[in-house]
Amino acid sequence: MKRAALARIAEAQRRRFPLVAVTRLEDGVQCLLDAETVDGELLLSPAQLTEARSLLSSGRSMPLAGADGLFARAYVPSPRLLIVGAVHIAQALSRMAEAAGFEVVVIDPRGAFASAERFPGIQLTDEWPDEALARLGLDGATALVALSHDPKLDDPALELALPSKVFYIGALGSRRTHEKRLERLRAAGLEALLGRIHSPIGLDLGGRSPAEIAVAILAEVIQVRYQGEYR
Repeated sequence: MKRAALARIAEAQRRRFPLVAVTRLEDGVQCLLDAETVDGELLLSPAQLTEARSLLSSGRSMPLAGADGLFARAYVPSPRLLIVGAVHIAQALSRMAEAAGFEVVVIDPRGAFASAERFPGIQLTDEWPDEALARLGLDGATALVALSHDPKLDDPALELALPSKVFYIGALGSRRTHEKRLERLRAAGLEALLGRIHSPIGLDLGGRSPAEIAVAILAEVIQVRYQGEYR
């Protein structure tokens, strides 16, 4: 692979931007493509472009169907879980998600909650959620869960996440709490996007303890990541 292509891939991974490299194995001629552009010496048919771009979301690498000697390798961001609210559920969820291969960031401006003692080894930020999400970015490999039970923290995060490309949005709370949340989000002009929020959050496993609820949340995040929305 040429140095310019390697540099572009490295920069894309730093920015959490997915790319696919397609290589003709017989001579090494390549092209790099994203959702909108194609660069390189290798010319692909419309069908080959469509198939290669499908890998931007799946992250798979594979030979292109119906094409002799064309191999597509996907360079996609690692899965990431952004947790708003450093509550008890977040303590268990952050450890489980990290073990499952997610990059985890816990967001909570309340220093007594988001402490290294409560979240050893987990990336923490004491920024307000809107500030943290603006800095971190919201891409298609990211899931966001709002767990704080505080509208001052959860609502700004949801307002940014709903129109974004994140693959999962979940919010903790009772049905009554969620109805009030939806009223506030409607007032913010997000009526058409409210169906994206998973609430009650997590798969219905019947668990009640913070760790059991964390298992249900992570299970739903993984299910949506691989199978898409099902509600």
